[in-house]
Amino acid sequence: QVQLVESGGGLVEAGDSLRLSCAGSGRHVKSYAMGWYRQPPGKQREFVAAVRWTGGSTYYADSVKGRFTISRDVVNNTVYLQMNSLKPEDTAVYYCAAAASPDLRNPRYWGQGTQVTVSS
Repeated sequence: QVQLVESGGGLVEAGDSLRLSCAGSGRHVKSYAMGWYRQPPGKQREFVAAVRWTGGSTYYADSVKGRFTISRDVVNNTVYLQMNSLKPEDTAVYYCAAAASPDLRNPRYWGQGTQVTVSS
C-alpha cells in the first residue's frame, strides 16, 4: 500500500508561481512513478507531469511544458511540482498519483487533492 499526501495549493494571480508537494509513504513507494493529474471545474481529470524515482526521467503535458517543473527528493520520498507563469486555465484540483507506468498512465494510488485557483 502507498499513501500520498499533497500540500501547497492556494489562490494566486495570473503570472504568479506556486509549488505543490506530494509526500509518498509505504513499503514499495519507489516501485512506482509519481506525478500529478488535475481536474478543472466541470472537466475530466487530465495528466500534468510525472517523474521516475530511478534516473529522474520526466514527462509533461503539452499545456504545461516550459512553465511547470516536476522534481523528486529521493531521501524524503517527496515529489514537487513547481508551477510558474500560472494562467486562469490552470485552475483545478491537483491530485498526486502513483503508477507502475513511467508516464503515469492508469494510476494505482491517488492523493486527496489540493485546490489551485488562479485569478485573472
